[in-house]
Amino acid sequence: MNAAAMVEVVLPGKVEPEGLEVRHRAVPTPGPGRIVVRVEATGVSFAEQQMRRGRYYDQPPFPFVPGYDMVGAVSAVGDGVDAGLVGTRVAALLKVGGWASHVVLDAADAVPVPDGIGAAEAETVVINGITAWQMLHRKARVRTGQTVLVHGANGGVGSVLVQLARAAGAKVIGTAAARHHDALREQGVTPIDYRTEDVPARVRALAPGGVDAVFDHVGGRGIVDSWRLLAPGGTLVSYGSASTRDDEGSKQWPVLKLLGRVWLWNALPNRRRAYFFNVWAGRALAPARFRARLRADLGEVFAALGRGEITARIAAELPLTQAAEAMRLAESGTVAGKIVLRA
Repeated sequence: MNAAAMVEVVLPGKVEPEGLEVRHRAVPTPGPGRIVVRVEATGVSFAEQQMRRGRYYDQPPFPFVPGYDMVGAVSAVGDGVDAGLVGTRVAALLKVGGWASHVVLDAADAVPVPDGIGAAEAETVVINGITAWQMLHRKARVRTGQTVLVHGANGGVGSVLVQLARAAGAKVIGTAAARHHDALREQGVTPIDYRTEDVPARVRALAPGGVDAVFDHVGGRGIVDSWRLLAPGGTLVSYGSASTRDDEGSKQWPVLKLLGRVWLWNALPNRRRAYFFNVWAGRALAPARFRARLRADLGEVFAALGRGEITARIAAELPLTQAAEAMRLAESGTVAGKIVLRA
């Protein structure tokens, strides 16, 4: 393959992982204000798993190239973009398009990756890190001495949440399967086995006055328990509906139900708050503000990674052309950490 060719992985429809297609085409030329990034690392997240099933809330029509985020080096710039950016390592949130050897994006959407942080290492904390940081600090505003409950404390977002909360001086209770409990205890987390224990009863025993924040990616009926576990002044941040992963029917309905609950709870005079977190909120209405916030917050995440307050958990690294195997591995539930695709 010549240097002017690119590789991309296409999701053609609702297919098994083996139905992903590897295609080749010419590397695009960046237009004004845009850049081409030679992708070094992208990843498999829950979003791509849902998109494969046609279950992600606002995925584009098939066929498309999945890939929620990526890290790579700028290889070309369009008119109006500083030529000195070429060779710079950057990260970007994309929602789709990251499973490719080259990505074209607005230069304003690229966030510099500090020296000393490798591409795969940085990739593990782009979408997971920005989600965790913004939920913890912009929504729940967790402070030293508070107690928080993190559901799925061993997951992609959950594991970063746990570490950031501990770095902020909070006490952390985390739900996870028993095999992850020793690792959680080593991080100063009190673990609860969601499969065998009565989670609300255990949380009430550990925090009789309620917890200051709950981070819930599960949704479904359990969201009511999360709300009831809050202390006065507490905050619930819902950021998914994993409980509906294998459901049929409308992919919008679980999210709309969550939004309805959040609206109702916030309308009640109960001194507690609820949010449904969407990392893309504000982008359409105030793009400059959205980009500035993203750049600042991802910068904080990279700084925390550099200080060792959070660690890059890489479950496996596979070539981009083995995206089907990577998807299978991610969906197996047998790995801890991020599965990284090397372009």
